[in-house]
Amino acid sequence: MDNKISPEAQVAELELDAVIGFNGHVPTGLKCHPDQEHLIFPLGCTILIQAINTQEQNFLQGHGNNVSCLAISRSGRYIASGQVTFMGFKADIILWDYKKRELLARLSLHKGKIEALAFSPNDLYLVSLGGPDDGSVVVWSIAKRDAICGSPAAGLNVGNATNVIFSRCRDEMFVTAGNGTIRVWELDLPNRKIWPTECQTGQMKRIVMSIGMADDDSFFYLGTTTGDILKMNPRTKLLTDAGPAKDKFSLGVSAIRCLKMGGLLVGSGAGLLVFCKSPSYKPINGTAELFATCAKKDIRVWHTSSNRELLRITVPNMTCHGIDFMRDGKSIISAWNDGKIRAFAPETGRLMYVINSAHRIGVTAIATTSDCKRVISGGGEGEVRVWQIGCQTQKLEEALKEHKSSVSCIRVKRNNEECVTASTDGTCIIWDLVRLRRNQMILANTLFQCVCYHPEEFQIITSGTDRKIAYWEVFDGTVIRELEGSLSGSINGMDITQEGVHFVTGGNDHLVKVWDYNEGEVTHVGVGHSGNITRIRISPGNQYIVSVSADGAILRWKYPYTS
Repeated sequence: MDNKISPEAQVAELELDAVIGFNGHVPTGLKCHPDQEHLIFPLGCTILIQAINTQEQNFLQGHGNNVSCLAISRSGRYIASGQVTFMGFKADIILWDYKKRELLARLSLHKGKIEALAFSPNDLYLVSLGGPDDGSVVVWSIAKRDAICGSPAAGLNVGNATNVIFSRCRDEMFVTAGNGTIRVWELDLPNRKIWPTECQTGQMKRIVMSIGMADDDSFFYLGTTTGDILKMNPRTKLLTDAGPAKDKFSLGVSAIRCLKMGGLLVGSGAGLLVFCKSPSYKPINGTAELFATCAKKDIRVWHTSSNRELLRITVPNMTCHGIDFMRDGKSIISAWNDGKIRAFAPETGRLMYVINSAHRIGVTAIATTSDCKRVISGGGEGEVRVWQIGCQTQKLEEALKEHKSSVSCIRVKRNNEECVTASTDGTCIIWDLVRLRRNQMILANTLFQCVCYHPEEFQIITSGTDRKIAYWEVFDGTVIRELEGSLSGSINGMDITQEGVHFVTGGNDHLVKVWDYNEGEVTHVGVGHSGNITRIRISPGNQYIVSVSADGAILRWKYPYTS
């Protein structure tokens, strides 16, 4: 008897039980379903639906080759996926029913590869973009499961279109973009046609990697391989702005999302995730939702918009002179008159660590570096100390002894390689944090109370008891200009916007002043404090100004300019 299985015999299929793995090479391939409970992503020919809170997995199987793109309708009812196939062969798009986890329709028109997919806002249409061998854009009716119309995606003298996004409000408008091409399309359903309009970017030639649409369709944003972001107006088809001008995103802007609260969430090819806003597109570290204050024995954390106290940290019989949040948001670093630096957890107020005997005559100023690896402290005796902060350890790296009197303010440069300290001995010193020595000293006949780097970091501004606001050159410590900052009393607090266009000051005249940096003129004055203003800050994203005064008042002001 022959043991061989005859070809006619049916071979049973193995059932897939679980999948471990994630292929990050499918652009925007990781999606969160609108139910906020499931992640959807492709792996090879399969699409996984993974429950976020449990280990449950479902699989959508039907593609004959690797999945190349994925889209979820806004209602969450449908999933669409496209695949690659061999040159000359048709590549399938599959429309899936999310609830039933089953295949609804197979849509075949494109050749070689499906580049990108997008659903219209009310689940009426699906638009698909073919790969480099295909080059066409097709609009499909979801109800009829059939193609309505198609067109070449890009003009003749430009590269391929690789991204597509639908309007957030209208089912008849979508945008395609790619290598040197940005087009806004209108669907003309009665005539079964789509009409493109080329967007004008002037001299800028860019390859688009990612695309995001504002909720109200007012603008759409394009992330490029160059590492900058273009903001386009879909009505006028014109470029509104582009940035960042310097410090572009390394390895391109690979993902971009418009947030309901305003601003953009941007992901770069180098693995960086940042929050930024037009027109500067500089990363906004921190949040305007929370702020912290210190007075006497207390540190308090406040919820900005409701003015509610969220947390109170108390160290009995001590006085807190200064606080700073670590950039990762995991600790509040504080300076105390008993010479100790204390770090607290911002959610619970738990004491995380103490640096004993940090300074002889109390810790008077404190600052942290953006990489969360160092704390820089200033003392009543005038020493500036650099501390290395590890997971379990806090180590003194260097004690810098130049100031003759207490350190009043410390600011760190963005790249963490330099900092400036202001002191009541009439000097400001710019320190090299790599070689740990003095770079430059600034002298004035005043007790310096506050100092700020201009965001371009080639100038600093200072103020103090002489009521003058001085602009200084970082490179050689020369004074550029002096402004009369106040008519009476010292200026104690100062902060500058991320763009460097405006700065704010507050002092013993009880007034909050907003200044134009270049003009050197006051644009707005806030009257409200009845005590001497001790410190002042502008929130990330320029929504609020918060000022505190010696009588214990905290005042929140609306920032006068829209960012």
